[in-house]
Amino acid sequence: MISCKWLKKVLGARDSRVWRRFLPVGLMASLFVVLSAPVTAQQVAASGVQATLFKNVRIFDGKSSALSGPSNVLVRGNIIERISTAPITADVGTIIIDAGGRTLMPGLIDAHWHAMFIRPTPPEMLAGNVGYLNLIAGDEAKDTLLRGFTTVRDVGGPVFGLKQAIDSGFAIGPRIFPSGAMITVTSGHGDFRQLSDLPRQIGGPLTRGEQIGGFALADSPDEVRVRAREQLMQGASQVKLTAGGGVSSPFSPIDVVTFTEPELRAAVEAAHNWGTYVAVHAFTPEAIEQAIAAGVTCIEHGFLMTEADAKLIAQKGIWLSLQPLPDDLRTGFPVGSVQREKADEVFPGISRTYELAKKYKIKTAWGTDVLFSRALAQQQGAILASLARWYTPAEALIMATSTNAELLSLSGKRAPYVGKLGVVEAGALADLLLVDGDPLQNLNLVADPNRNFLVIMKDGKIYKNTLAP
Repeated sequence: MISCKWLKKVLGARDSRVWRRFLPVGLMASLFVVLSAPVTAQQVAASGVQATLFKNVRIFDGKSSALSGPSNVLVRGNIIERISTAPITADVGTIIIDAGGRTLMPGLIDAHWHAMFIRPTPPEMLAGNVGYLNLIAGDEAKDTLLRGFTTVRDVGGPVFGLKQAIDSGFAIGPRIFPSGAMITVTSGHGDFRQLSDLPRQIGGPLTRGEQIGGFALADSPDEVRVRAREQLMQGASQVKLTAGGGVSSPFSPIDVVTFTEPELRAAVEAAHNWGTYVAVHAFTPEAIEQAIAAGVTCIEHGFLMTEADAKLIAQKGIWLSLQPLPDDLRTGFPVGSVQREKADEVFPGISRTYELAKKYKIKTAWGTDVLFSRALAQQQGAILASLARWYTPAEALIMATSTNAELLSLSGKRAPYVGKLGVVEAGALADLLLVDGDPLQNLNLVADPNRNFLVIMKDGKIYKNTLAP
């Protein structure tokens, strides 16, 4: 006989590697047959899975520009089971939250996040004390969730361990769609080595930043394939390359094109072979156009693009992941530093890029790209609210929920979570916020999550509830 406690542990594991470690092959095959059978709502209810009933809510479903009428939403386990304008009878033991007409909406999604690089300073990051980096990243992950961000797409950093800790329940934080190490070239954006680390010995020892998975150097198509496959092997849901110069890297001028087209194509091929896609950091027309020619799926930033680039992106259906970077990020670099000069070059293009994205109806994702600043991370919701410069509240919130979730879905079977994100509908994953007010009328509500997010639920579990008796 299999002990119920042991079976519960195994069945609760999200990572198939846990199954393989615990289960003999024959028993795993038998359980697969049993667990593949459809599970009805009645069976779930009878199983004693925890349920939560939100009574008297107005729903922003992640897609509509108006709230629903008064409704009730039943969550069972980690799934939204039922939405009804009629009363829903709760089972014994159901958590009941009387919302009093407040707004229930999907958890927010940040499509450009660096979970491991929010709190450390650049010297701390370069020192590569993995234990310290993970501990402070875990604390920041909890804060991220409590700001209402239930999912992030992490586009560079050694985040696999943090993700595993969160998914296993040992740490509190958002769902993470990881890219793993940023893949870059010698002197490219993301190459944080110092001149004393040169010359690079091909096939020689890795620097500390490479060892911990902060970045990965690749100076040929074959090296790109290796580095991309290494990230996929560790569980990357998408692959991230830096196709042009960047602000924060010390030896990466903005105007340079880094990878060659064959190198980018190698990454695209490796990702496509795994059923997922490549996203690239690119500011300039040259970097953007080469990335498009190589077949990438998503351009990150694009702040110096031309109108012709915008037309091409729209025509080819390529995603544009934009960030309304706050000026505090630019002024955080010392005056006269290389980074400040590069930020001064890039930041004026942000508004124009948003205008081009709207003009040509480009598929646009939203993110923050906060680095090395806990104070700026605390403004995550305010950065979202700053989209009011270009979008209505409904347009901004749709972008930060269902649209970002559509981008996440491009990971296909490499997506680390099974289920629908970014919406409030029956059958979707229960990542939910209860907001004290109507964010479709007042987008600034998301800028103050401590006050305005009364309930925060991720995966059916309540992490904040100020309405509890």
